[in-house]
Amino acid sequence: MTPVLFDAVATATPLPDTINELLGIGGFAGELVSMFLAAFLIGNIMLAMTAVAGPWAKRKITAAFTDRIAVNRVGPFGLLIIVADAVRLLSKELIVPEGADRPAWDLAPVVLAASALLAFAVIPMGNGIQLADPETGLVFVFAVASIASLGLLMGGYASNNKYSLMGGLRAVAQNIAYEIPLVVTAASVVLFTGTLQMSEIVAIQQNTTLVTLAGVRIPAWFAFVNPFAFALFMVANLAEVGRNPFDTPEAPTEIIGGYQTEYSSVYFVLFYLGEFVHIFLGGAIVATLFLGGPAGPFLPGFVWFVIKIWAVFLFTQWCRSAVPRVRIDQLIEIGWKGMLVLSFANLVLTAAILGVTGL
Repeated sequence: MTPVLFDAVATATPLPDTINELLGIGGFAGELVSMFLAAFLIGNIMLAMTAVAGPWAKRKITAAFTDRIAVNRVGPFGLLIIVADAVRLLSKELIVPEGADRPAWDLAPVVLAASALLAFAVIPMGNGIQLADPETGLVFVFAVASIASLGLLMGGYASNNKYSLMGGLRAVAQNIAYEIPLVVTAASVVLFTGTLQMSEIVAIQQNTTLVTLAGVRIPAWFAFVNPFAFALFMVANLAEVGRNPFDTPEAPTEIIGGYQTEYSSVYFVLFYLGEFVHIFLGGAIVATLFLGGPAGPFLPGFVWFVIKIWAVFLFTQWCRSAVPRVRIDQLIEIGWKGMLVLSFANLVLTAAILGVTGL
């Protein structure tokens, strides 16, 4: 029998329950404290990775792709640029544009960042590292992540700037055009698993063997089972996180900075933070649906989960450095005439194969 080297998550105790058992606090107060501590822990892990990715890793990766020298003067390997950038940006004056719709202008960066962080609540990150595991977890992720479009539109509209408004409208048009293929492609995974529960989607991938080669078990990750769907999802995810060739909502050569043109200081930090948290959320969804989630040999599940989402981040940065931006009309045409058709074709083909084979 081939030994199972994959970290199980399907029967793991959720993180808040584990913390509650360790603290030994009973009743509603204990549940409230444990849920807060678990959310605080997961949120800070994501924010810490974002802090490394934005000011430092992004520059290093781009420099490596374009044969340039990135940050290397502030601290070892330039790592203290993270602190320097934080101090520099947070110490800047917060300039409010004249005529801005202040409530919407203030809320936009908060909505963008919070929507991505909230979606991590149902992502299984390892053995027991999951805040909640509802039966409709996949629907929850897409529903919460789509709130980001509202934040982008609010920022563009409320800035009282025609370039910001254009960027906000572009963002909404882009997200609508590519969210549908994203959800339809994810539905093909649901056809295989028969469930929307995130932990079950991971468990089915890690507990099912695709093939055994020379005694080595190759799990049935859906990236191997349906590589076409995996490729479609990766392209649609690029559009959702606004990376080349789909970064037209903030194209600096066309509309200055799009929806974030009028933002500075802490609000700009929140926009920047929200952008990178969404990139990691996209990586987490890709890892969960197609790469077995936290499953992997020898290393702890959480380590594999982090490796996979950083691999997706690396892919987005490669596209940012190597792939030219498409025009907004081309972007919309690719989404509605290309990705939408292909995603439905993939869904129908997957249903037909499952129906014929009886899987």
